[in-house]
Amino acid sequence: MNSRHVGVVVGEDIDMRMFFERWAFAFAVFDNEQAAFNKSIQVFDHQGTAIVKVFLQEKSDHHAFEALVREFEDSLQLPVLPIRAADPAPVYNDDLVDVHAFRNDWNGLKDTHDFFPMLKKHNVSRLHALRIAGDFARPVANDQVKLLLQTAADKDVEIMVFVSNHGNIQIHTGLVKKIVEIPGWINVMDAAFNLHLKLDDIASTWVVKKPTTDGMVHSLEIFDARGNMVVQFFGKRKPGSAELPAWTELVTGLQ
Repeated sequence: MNSRHVGVVVGEDIDMRMFFERWAFAFAVFDNEQAAFNKSIQVFDHQGTAIVKVFLQEKSDHHAFEALVREFEDSLQLPVLPIRAADPAPVYNDDLVDVHAFRNDWNGLKDTHDFFPMLKKHNVSRLHALRIAGDFARPVANDQVKLLLQTAADKDVEIMVFVSNHGNIQIHTGLVKKIVEIPGWINVMDAAFNLHLKLDDIASTWVVKKPTTDGMVHSLEIFDARGNMVVQFFGKRKPGSAELPAWTELVTGLQ
C-alpha cells in the first residue's frame, strides 16, 4: 500500500512504514568479498545517512533482483552525489507547555496513533512529554529492557518491536526466543528477527500508558542522550483488541 509520500509494507512478522520525502539515493549493491559488500538494495537520505537496507538471502530470487536493477537503473551514473545540509532541528515549546491541558488531552486519547498529533498540537518533544505526563509515564532503570526481553522469551509473550529513523519505521511482531547478552549489548538472535541494542547508549527508559477505545495500552520507550527514541516495545495487539494481559503484567512490573 503506497501513496506519493508514504509507503506501507504489511507482513506476518515484519511491517514497514516508509516516508519517501526523506529518501534521496538508492543503490544496488553487488557481492564483493574484498569490500565486504553483499547483494542488496540500500537507500540513503539527502545527507547520505542510511535509511533502509534490504539484503538478499540464501533462497532469494537473484534473477528478480537483477531484473529490478535493470528496470530502475539510473542512466546517469555520477561519481559525486548532491549531498545537502540537514534540515534545522525542530524547535519545541517544552518550557511553556500548559501541563494541565496537555494531560487532559492525553487522558482523552482514543487511539495510539493520536499520540503524535497531540505532541504536535502542544509543540512538545516526545521525551519532555513523558516527563510532564504525570501518571501516564514513569522512568525505569535502563537495564530493565534485558528483563523485558528475557521474560517475554521465557513466557512466550508475543511483542511488537518498533525501530525507526526519520525515513522508515520497521515493526517486528511475534515471539522472541534467543536472547543473547554480551558486554554492553542485549541482542535478539532469532532466525527471522535480529535486534542489537547497545546498552551504553541508553540515556533513559520509560513505561508509558496511553488510553484507547480498546483499553489502556502500555509500552516501553527507550531514548538516547539527545532525546531520540531508540526503540519501542508493545505487546502484540490489533486494533479492536485489548492488550495482552501477560504483556500488561510484564511491562507494569518493571522497576
